[in-house]
Amino acid sequence: MKDVTVVGAGPIGLAIAWRCAARGMAVEVVDDGLPGAWHASAGMLGPVAEAYFGEAQLTALLVESAKRWPGFAAELGAEEIGYRAEGTLVVALTGDDLAEAERLRAYQAGLGLPITPLRPTELRDREQLLSPRVRGGAHAPDDHQVNPRRLVPALRKAATAAGVAIVRESGPAGVTVIAAGTGSAALTGLPVRPVKGQILRLRAPGHQPPGFSHVIRGYADGRHVYLVPRLDGEVVVGATVEERADAHVTAGGVVELLRAAADLVPEIYEYELAEAIAGHRPGTPDNAPLIGPHSDGVIVATGHYRHGIVLTPLTADLVADLVETGQLDPILGPFAPGRFA
Repeated sequence: MKDVTVVGAGPIGLAIAWRCAARGMAVEVVDDGLPGAWHASAGMLGPVAEAYFGEAQLTALLVESAKRWPGFAAELGAEEIGYRAEGTLVVALTGDDLAEAERLRAYQAGLGLPITPLRPTELRDREQLLSPRVRGGAHAPDDHQVNPRRLVPALRKAATAAGVAIVRESGPAGVTVIAAGTGSAALTGLPVRPVKGQILRLRAPGHQPPGFSHVIRGYADGRHVYLVPRLDGEVVVGATVEERADAHVTAGGVVELLRAAADLVPEIYEYELAEAIAGHRPGTPDNAPLIGPHSDGVIVATGHYRHGIVLTPLTADLVADLVETGQLDPILGPFAPGRFA
């Protein structure tokens, strides 16, 4: 009998298994072979730019996990997983966009988060490809990025090297950890719902690195968009937010994303459209994760919504602590699965 069975082979499930195995536990991961939300994810590590009104406890969790990312990336090989630390630029196209962006920036700065307002010339000094129409924005130096499609294979390799078995069906275990994303609802009865997101992958001419290096989070005439550049020439553009469970990519979704992105970085009109995909974020009623004991011998680590990648190191460490000691870290108190009972 295994000490731990982890159901779910995405970043969080694999990282939990890896951390448990490193502590001497016998661990298996149940992998259904299907790509999860991570396959569509852009991999932004944005505790500052994703700090929203009324989510102070979640923001604290994001900030704590982001602090662990440099060491976590180093363990896996930062270059191998596409970890980059140039920071994020918030960019507003119109006066109304700037007012919206500035209102959120003031809130984030009020929490003590590092985000600095920038004038249009200061933005273009950092990224010359930005449209001359931009009205202003901000710089969040601690918001980084990683490539999830390189992260998951690296985590799988690290976990198996630590002795984790990857299986299709679970056997008996002392503790079962449910980290199955949107599939967690059927396994636990918890309110985890699919939130559809359409996302595009573009390719710079000649597969050269794009002409910009920062992650760009944009406000473009009332539309929200992000552009994430990779060194291999890829640019990830996303994402729609739809309360739908289908996986269709729509013409309207593609047009809206491309129009907003090109309004901010006009050069991307010349890029190859390499992929259009839809994924499903695991959402909860309050858009915060479910982490902690669920029932006798069962722990959940799911419902991370937009934040699964940034929360991977912290979730893995604290769930491994919980498995080993039976004690829940106080920072996870607000995210206990029983809050929706």
